[in-house]
Amino acid sequence: MNRTETDSLGPIEVPENAYWGAQTQRSLVNFAIGEERMPLAVVRALALIKKAAARVNNRIGDLPHDIAQLIEQAADEILAGQHDDQFPLVVWQTGSGTQSNMNVNEVIAGRANELAGGARGGKSPVHPNDHVNRAQSSNDSFPTAMHIATVSAVQQELLPAIAELSGGLAEQAARHSHLVKTGRTHMMDATPLTFGQELSAFIAQIDYAERAIRATLPAVCELAQGGTAVGTGLNSPPGFGEAMAAELAALSGLQLVSAPNKFAALAGHEPLTSLSGALKTLAVALMKMANDLRLLGSGPRAGLAEVRLPANEPGSSIMPGKVNPTQCEALSMLACQVLANDVAIGFAASQGHLQLNVYKPVIIHNLLQSIRLLADGCRNFQHHCIEGLEPDARQMAAHLERGLMLVTALNPHIGYDKAADIAKQAYRDGSTLREAALQLGYLSAEQFDAWVRPESMLEAGQHD
Repeated sequence: MNRTETDSLGPIEVPENAYWGAQTQRSLVNFAIGEERMPLAVVRALALIKKAAARVNNRIGDLPHDIAQLIEQAADEILAGQHDDQFPLVVWQTGSGTQSNMNVNEVIAGRANELAGGARGGKSPVHPNDHVNRAQSSNDSFPTAMHIATVSAVQQELLPAIAELSGGLAEQAARHSHLVKTGRTHMMDATPLTFGQELSAFIAQIDYAERAIRATLPAVCELAQGGTAVGTGLNSPPGFGEAMAAELAALSGLQLVSAPNKFAALAGHEPLTSLSGALKTLAVALMKMANDLRLLGSGPRAGLAEVRLPANEPGSSIMPGKVNPTQCEALSMLACQVLANDVAIGFAASQGHLQLNVYKPVIIHNLLQSIRLLADGCRNFQHHCIEGLEPDARQMAAHLERGLMLVTALNPHIGYDKAADIAKQAYRDGSTLREAALQLGYLSAEQFDAWVRPESMLEAGQHD
């Protein structure tokens, strides 16, 4: 069953059970592209904007109280997730997000009219444009929703997940702060360090990325709302942008403020581009950690085998007993996706044409996906890898004992050239450093034992 809805282009048939109206229906027909739906986080941010606008417009006398109350009630239902199936539009639509803004306007109006005792949908007593969208434009509401959805996702999901992973790594680093092992540079044996020191590098890299993410948030908290069509604020009352930012901050608990320059807020997306760059930094750090642990866990007989990764599931459909570093693989794959998303965001953000960037949907789609992947990835990696990770102390000791770069400790005593002779002799003969040193007659057994002590080679800052 269908009903007839109208817009400025005329009538169109809409499913009877839909709250949306004509503009949403036209978008479904005209943009049947892909499967990527507009993120619900953006939809809910738009609903929050409509709720805030109803309050502000009612407070200044531009919207009747009963209409404002109906809009609020419908918006609250959307925020509670009661009407998720009413937002079917895809990412690949108009670059301003106009159709998704109107989808929210129409659903709120359609539900409000039903709450008022009328039929579902329609434009009376609540009109999607005149009432729900009052003093707004898609051009300022959609980027405002982008920023609200982004800040909320970062603060509520990503930052806690980063803290969880960093904390788990810190526990492992403290637990193994005295476990000495061979270091490696250029994929070759190097001087010793502790397993705790090795893990501490991951912690520092992740913490750096977290600080970079936090540093971008103040700019993302600046909202375009109040700029309306081109940034001038046409059809919005004086002070509307500031009033909306204050209302949205109160409703969301986020530190939202009005953007100082609405023209830039509509035409450019530098704050989101900067955040995406910081997310890329986190992805780079996670990729490094995942690959290092994958290498350290290689084996168990023909690899480094210095770390035992949790056996979460069978690793092969043909090789019995095989266990693979699947958590490392998943984390590194999502890192690849985040890096690719950053490229797409950079291209899209560079395409601002005159007073409006018209690549907004693809920017927020990629950005929210990156945030979600990183948050889930950090949390999952902590629970299913780091928490159950165990170093193989015996294998580390064996590698350390056979390591040739312990000879570096002899440099201050016998010089670089003689120390190199010892390392090359041991490598050629398959002997130990001690045996090669005594064979060459460069030092006594007592001197070797006193000078070549791995535990004394661990000072912070020592490198190749």
